[in-house]
Amino acid sequence: MKYILPLLLAATLATAHAGEAEIRKNLGGSFPQLAQIDEVRKAAMPGLWEVRQGFDLYYTDEQGNFLIQGNLIDVKNRRNLTEERVDKLTAVDFDKLPVQDAIKIVRGNGKRKLAIFEDPNCGYCKQFERELRKVDNVTIHLFLYPVLGPDSAVKSRDIWCSKDKAKVWSDWMMEGVKPTTGECDTQALKRNVEFGRKYNITGTPTLLFANGSRTPGAVPAAQVEQQLSAAGN
Repeated sequence: MKYILPLLLAATLATAHAGEAEIRKNLGGSFPQLAQIDEVRKAAMPGLWEVRQGFDLYYTDEQGNFLIQGNLIDVKNRRNLTEERVDKLTAVDFDKLPVQDAIKIVRGNGKRKLAIFEDPNCGYCKQFERELRKVDNVTIHLFLYPVLGPDSAVKSRDIWCSKDKAKVWSDWMMEGVKPTTGECDTQALKRNVEFGRKYNITGTPTLLFANGSRTPGAVPAAQVEQQLSAAGN
């Protein structure tokens, strides 16, 4: 018996590696865009394999003869397994956020924590800022995220180079007061964009909470309050 178990394990591993190699070969040969695959692993559904390229997930059979693009749903437990997997891949450890590259805004006792990625030319961000004014007792780490064009980079530079960054940001987003031209080290803005790309932050505003969860879009203040509570804040 002690010899059989290692043999079974070795056979299982060999089959897994064979499946992965065949999938890579067949998919890469059929689809040039899948020539570089980051990861191949068995999916929760029997007979199905997950193929990952960056944050894009596909599903295939053991030979790589069929390709599925879409969500894998656990019907019994009502779970979107694809969404959960992407959430795990893009999860951000809040305590490791590069907060030195953000504008710190403290309201009330500042006990609760929230990080936000926003573009100064984002209409939804301006809408969200009005909702955010209703949230108190929170420390906000605002990451300028100029992804909507060259003017966004200019405005982000002018805000970041201001003496009172938080006030200039608020004046622009809430009142439309254009920031004055500023010059300083703007490497932080470049790092913000690189960080966002790494963690698949594809739109603004994007909210990050202390428990690693994220929410895209201009959500109402009540939802922010709920998620701050759920995050243990």
